[in-house]
This record gives sequence, structure tokens and C-alpha cells, in this order.
Amino acid sequence: MAQQARFGQKYFKAFVSGFFVAVPVTVTVLDRLAYVARVEGASMQPSLNPDGGSASDVVLLNRWSVRNYRVQRGDVVSVLSPKNPQQKIIKRVIALEGDFIKTLGYKNRYVRVPDGHLWIEGDHHGHSFDSNSFGPVSQGLLHGRASHIIWPPNRWQRIEPYVPTDRKPLLNWSQKYSEDEDD
Repeated sequence: MAQQARFGQKYFKAFVSGFFVAVPVTVTVLDRLAYVARVEGASMQPSLNPDGGSASDVVLLNRWSVRNYRVQRGDVVSVLSPKNPQQKIIKRVIALEGDFIKTLGYKNRYVRVPDGHLWIEGDHHGHSFDSNSFGPVSQGLLHGRASHIIWPPNRWQRIEPYVPTDRKPLLNWSQKYSEDEDD
């Protein structure tokens, strides 16, 4: 009986020590590398949640890939909402700093995206609270890049970056300026 009690104590001790190692490692991985998020709403249809209703896509958000604010046009990103910092929103990067963009209802018809900012939009225009509502978004609000749809199983796929042809930036001032300096 005493041997059985020692075995139970040994098992409990191993479990506790493993727990205190596993939790910090898991928290670090989720904080620095990647985590999963459920995409709700219609703003990214048809790319995400194509059927609408109660079926929500679950995406893998890669935090490591945005650590130095390295995103490209067409990436689907998660950002802290500029209007409600308690909320994260998922949108597509349409323009980068220095790009000139024709807006869809923003207070100015044409906008040059300021340094350190992004222009983000939902794929379902008119059903999206995005840069057309609140303007360019600071890269400091960038939280992760959606790399894969991982749920539901029939939609499992890599999320490829693309910018719809009618939403491409008109001009990148930074690129034009640097080309002029080289001449």
C-alpha cells in the first residue's frame, strides 16, 4: 500500500513539473509564433466564410511573419481595430506606405498611405468596416497574417495573397521617388 502511495506521489510530481514547463512554452508559442482565430461576419466573403450564416472559418494567424511589419499587398492580416482596441479585425492589405489609393467612400477620394501605415479592406465591399471607414491603419496595430484556413476540413487550404485588379494602388510614391534619385 505504501509503495502504491509513493507511485501516486511520483506521478503527481511528474505531472506538476511537466505542467509548469508546458504552460510557459505554449504561451510563448502562441504569443510569438502563431495562433488560431475564428473569422466572423461577412466582410471577407467570398474568401472567408463564403456560406455566411453560423459556419465560420478558422484561420491560422502567423505572428512571426509580421514581427518586422513585413507584409505585402494582398496579405490577409489581423489588426487591432482602430475604433475599438478590444477587438481584432481581419482584412486584406490593399496598399502599403507610399501608395496612392482610390478610396471607396472615405472622406478623401484619393489617399497617399502615410509612412508606417497600411490600407486594409474587406473583400465584401459595402459590408466591411475597414480603411474606407477609418482611413490608413498604423502598422503598430498589426497582429498577424492569416496563412491557412484550418476549419472546416472541407475548406482546408493556404490563403494566397492577391489584390483585386480594380483595387490595385494607382502609384507608389516611395518607389517613384527612389527611381528618380537613381537617374
